[in-house]
Amino acid sequence: MDVILAVGGQAAAVAQHATRTIPIVFPAVADPVGQGLVASLAQPGGNITGLSFQDPELMGKRLELLQQAVPGVTRVAYLWHAARTSAHVLQELETAARALGMQLQPVEVRDPYPFDQAFATMAEAHADALITLPSGVFASRRTQIVDLASKTRLPGIFPDRVFADAGGLMSYGPSLTATYHRAATYVDKILKGAKPAALPAEQPTKFELVINLKAARALGLTLPPTLLFLADEVLQ
Repeated sequence: MDVILAVGGQAAAVAQHATRTIPIVFPAVADPVGQGLVASLAQPGGNITGLSFQDPELMGKRLELLQQAVPGVTRVAYLWHAARTSAHVLQELETAARALGMQLQPVEVRDPYPFDQAFATMAEAHADALITLPSGVFASRRTQIVDLASKTRLPGIFPDRVFADAGGLMSYGPSLTATYHRAATYVDKILKGAKPAALPAEQPTKFELVINLKAARALGLTLPPTLLFLADEVLQ
């Protein structure tokens, strides 16, 4: 085996635990430094490198977009997975919320992932809106999460477009297509002799905002033209 492509933080951690010699490339991990996969973005060290799915300004940008979509929003619930969310990401979210005058309501979900209970907790706390933190588990359960957000009438912003495609109000995050294309260049370089330790782990450079107008109408929201203008894609 010449190189391992590990999709997601958990897969990358498992691969790294299994081998310290075979090169590993991860195409999209939220916080590779915080998750202990690399020593730093500039100098990964060891046999693993790839692309981060997180940018320092992402959390603040998502909250700002939510504020534009839902005027007067003050209490935002965030759905997170302790095993897949680093302290650094949570700190970024809390800092951004304070700057925008928002109050955060953490709702942690663990195995066996009782999402019904999580959304009932949000409703009981009178959350105005929802932000979902990056997690492969959440992405795989996106239909259930989006349906529950709709039933509890919680406008949400999600980390990537698969949620908007599934019926979520909107998503903002790195372009997965661009990220995987870039990961392919890492694999190519390694196959040509480059060492993972010498390939800096990159942060995303291409982001996309996807808005689902059908979801907005179902929530009774009239989105401002300025927000729609910012969208890379508007789903009807």
